[in-house]
Amino acid sequence: MRFPQYDYDDMVAAQYRLVTEGLGVNHLRLVMGTSMGCMHSFVWGETYPDFMDALMPLACLPVEIAGRNRMWRKMILEAIRNDPAWKGGEYTEEPLQGLRTALDLSLIAGSAPLQMQKDYPTREAAEKYLDDFISRRLGSLDANDMLYYFNASRNYNPEPHLDRIKAPLMYVNLADDFINPPELGIAEREIKKVKNGRFVLLPISNQTFGHGTHTHAAVWQQYLKELLDSSAH
Repeated sequence: MRFPQYDYDDMVAAQYRLVTEGLGVNHLRLVMGTSMGCMHSFVWGETYPDFMDALMPLACLPVEIAGRNRMWRKMILEAIRNDPAWKGGEYTEEPLQGLRTALDLSLIAGSAPLQMQKDYPTREAAEKYLDDFISRRLGSLDANDMLYYFNASRNYNPEPHLDRIKAPLMYVNLADDFINPPELGIAEREIKKVKNGRFVLLPISNQTFGHGTHTHAAVWQQYLKELLDSSAH
């Protein structure tokens, strides 16, 4: 925990240096990201507005992380920090109770009730999935790593500079996303500040999986194609 507490601006700056200094690339055809990568896409667009031909953020909001979204993230941070086994970050064995709570919260935030009910229609099936999920994930987690990447979003807020984005932007969210619920109306409001921006809200269907729909390309690929076609030189 003595390592500096980085944030999303630092992460995007590191990505930019990797691309330009490390790979020698001076322009990008597309900047695209999901969830945290969605937020990074907005940061990319306003920090390096001439560096890309198009942007496609999926499953996020271009505002400060507040309300319930901040609360469940803070719950995760505190679950780990309040586990006596964490030892201020100097643990020799993983603080499993804190990590278990963090995983429980992550599962709720990233899931979709329609799919969960369909896939696990009995108490036995639902509990088995939960037990298997926790068992599978616990072995690959590191508590400090989780603290750093959840805490990295603390300063995120592209809202004041959305008008700096120049490239055509196709922004897609999901109607069954617990983390970015559509009833907030934030995406529809903020997209108006993006000069060449378009917002699409995908309705709940048998093909959507809540927040995780961002990795099911069949659901949104038509919008990617439209963006690439319209931004081609």
